[in-house]
Amino acid sequence: MLHSHVTDAVKAPSFIRLSENVVLARFETLKIYAALGAVRALLKAGTIRPGDTLVDSSSGIYAIALAMVCHRYGLRCHIVASTTVTPTIRAQLEILGATVDQMPPARDLRLDQHRRVERVQELLRANPGMHWMRQYHDPVHYRGYREMAELVREALPDTPLTVVTSVGTGSSSAGLIQPLREDDPSTRLVGIQPFGSVSFGSEGFQDPEAIIAGIGSAIPFDNVRHELFDRVHWMSFRHAMAGTVALMRAHAVFAGLSTGAAYLAARWEAQRHPERMHLLVGPDTGHRYVEQVFARHREATDPATLEPVEIASLDELTPPWSTMAWARRGYPTRHSATSGMVVGARRSGRPAGRG
Repeated sequence: MLHSHVTDAVKAPSFIRLSENVVLARFETLKIYAALGAVRALLKAGTIRPGDTLVDSSSGIYAIALAMVCHRYGLRCHIVASTTVTPTIRAQLEILGATVDQMPPARDLRLDQHRRVERVQELLRANPGMHWMRQYHDPVHYRGYREMAELVREALPDTPLTVVTSVGTGSSSAGLIQPLREDDPSTRLVGIQPFGSVSFGSEGFQDPEAIIAGIGSAIPFDNVRHELFDRVHWMSFRHAMAGTVALMRAHAVFAGLSTGAAYLAARWEAQRHPERMHLLVGPDTGHRYVEQVFARHREATDPATLEPVEIASLDELTPPWSTMAWARRGYPTRHSATSGMVVGARRSGRPAGRG
């Protein structure tokens, strides 16, 4: 197929069968769907116009996607980048014409994320004409994933399906599962979280090696739709590393840490539900993790020796790997994305409605 722009070429997944009931949807950059869907909707609505500047915070994948989409539609791009953004990604952003504000080195990714949000707000005060994309909070980012859902249905027709994916900003999980459930309401959604993330209540934990910047959150994300998830897995860096190295060793797939963490969870899920097909979402390649993960492959644990602790409430969360049936329940504590205020009851340690 001849493409008019590279975004069309890189957005489509490659579907790779890993076992009888596990299929990997491998992406060069999954968030092309989020950025394309959002920008097209905003252009159509007249919210933005060619020549406008779009600004957002990113740990890397969304930054590249947004810069490429801005390149396609004649828009300016300003990225407030995580300290984890590599020189390779930064160089690509700059060549694409994006302005890059990168946060100073920080071992604490929570501080890094807070700094990025503060910097975006500073930019908006100084440049009111900028449009903040709000990838963490604006559901316009769901729009592009309907196209992906159609590809999934074509690749895996007429089979009970479980989607296993990192939670991240929530856009890809919500954007993908909702159209899939229009055809089959029984389609399951399994989410992966690092310890330390606030999205599913593990903010009381610290993982000193955590560099999985794209699958967790230090701040509440409005795009995370808790009520869509059937099960959640919380995983440490070392376990994610084990999954990442094992995926390449067993299947020659060079993917990022979030894919490795999801691979570990998908193996566990597939053993317990052999009647279902498990779609493992791999949002990016492994290039940003060469030194931290792949160069240390001899340290990686054999995933066959790893098992999660099954828990009944968030009070029982136990590193390095816990899992819990979430059962499509909402989250009892709700934070405002703009004010940071807590609305409703304080988290009780268990999902709403658990009894």
